Amino acid sequence: MNKLVVKKKIKKKDHPSLDIVSSHGVELSGKKIVLCVAGSVAAYKAIELARLLMRHGADVKCVTSNAVTKLIQPEYFKWATGNEVITKLTGELEHIRLADYNQSDLIIVYPATANTLGKLANGIDDTPVSTVLTVGFGSKIPILMCLAMHASMYENSAVEKNIEFLKNKIEFLSPKMIEGKAKSPEPEDVLDFVLKKFGFSSVLKNKKVLMTAGPTIEYIDPVRIITNLSSGKTGSLLASELISAGAKVTLVYGPANEEPPVGAKIINVTTNKEMFGEIKKELKKKYDIVIMAAAASDYTPQNISKSKIKSDKESLVIRLKKAPKIIDQVKKLQKDTLLIGFKAETNLTKNALIKSAQKKMKDSGADIIIANDIGEKYQKNPNYNQVFFVDAKNITTSGWKRKEKVVKFIRKEIEKTLK
Repeated sequence: MNKLVVKKKIKKKDHPSLDIVSSHGVELSGKKIVLCVAGSVAAYKAIELARLLMRHGADVKCVTSNAVTKLIQPEYFKWATGNEVITKLTGELEHIRLADYNQSDLIIVYPATANTLGKLANGIDDTPVSTVLTVGFGSKIPILMCLAMHASMYENSAVEKNIEFLKNKIEFLSPKMIEGKAKSPEPEDVLDFVLKKFGFSSVLKNKKVLMTAGPTIEYIDPVRIITNLSSGKTGSLLASELISAGAKVTLVYGPANEEPPVGAKIINVTTNKEMFGEIKKELKKKYDIVIMAAAASDYTPQNISKSKIKSDKESLVIRLKKAPKIIDQVKKLQKDTLLIGFKAETNLTKNALIKSAQKKMKDSGADIIIANDIGEKYQKNPNYNQVFFVDAKNITTSGWKRKEKVVKFIRKEIEKTLK
């Protein structure tokens, strides 16, 4: 008697990298995204971008230029996405499978070079990346280009012409002008853009936010002042981050070094008294959130000389008086707003810093205090910081990061509070 042999079909195991899919959200679930990586040293950030998109549910397939494979091995992109990487076009018609009509939901070029931009604008398709873009452009698949190059290239008239030609046909995410280079946007910025494109709406959308940022200066005489070293960078970056999330931001801004963010209503002030006056005026209107990020002066001269003090004296005594704590008045003016304050200390232990934040929260009636230490470690590189987000129930920390990433952490914590 013959035995019937039944072979059990073994399901192919998913790539281990796919374990992260939808671990942070399902907003991009079912979305097929093609990630074209052009030949720039910023290509290493494309790995992080792919993973971020996957964590929100996307299926990501990478296409790389030959120049990229000299910087990053294709297996790295395969590890990151769980999908085969397109490094050349074959009889399998990879460009058609990825970019023909309705084959994908979005093509992202990250980083995008001047060369890649020029090829798309002029219909040149001599690499896997440029051919996929040519097909996608023709089939009307949305294209998001994230430029990265030297500032002189970005300002080249031919590059400007190509951007002008494409600007109403594809989408651009502006580069960051840093150190003479038009650097690619951070992966988190690209993720935020993509989430908004597919309908994700931050809880901050249309929230009215009143912020202070920067230092104040207090006059001793018409030409001499007392002030502090606040650059206004964290406050300005945070305001920009909130605007990107859809908030309506009014920024009461002291005389800081940083340019105020585009998209905010800016109220320029100089002294603590002026800042307080503008806050009282603004709080006659309803605000959902008030963020006191300014390093407003704690003391101001008791008597201000109307004329320049002569410099022939051997010594000079200047009496200072306590300046009003603006944050202490906010809840008295508008009790139902979400009040967020900042607390800066120097060279404290973590526990001491948190206790200081908790005391300020109690004294001011704030809902949240963001504490940071601006002592020796911070002063070695003021572009980096670590903050503690302290509320009545929880304490979370950003870790030691660039300020651009610190403000993203703050924004996400604020969003969690509002949910």
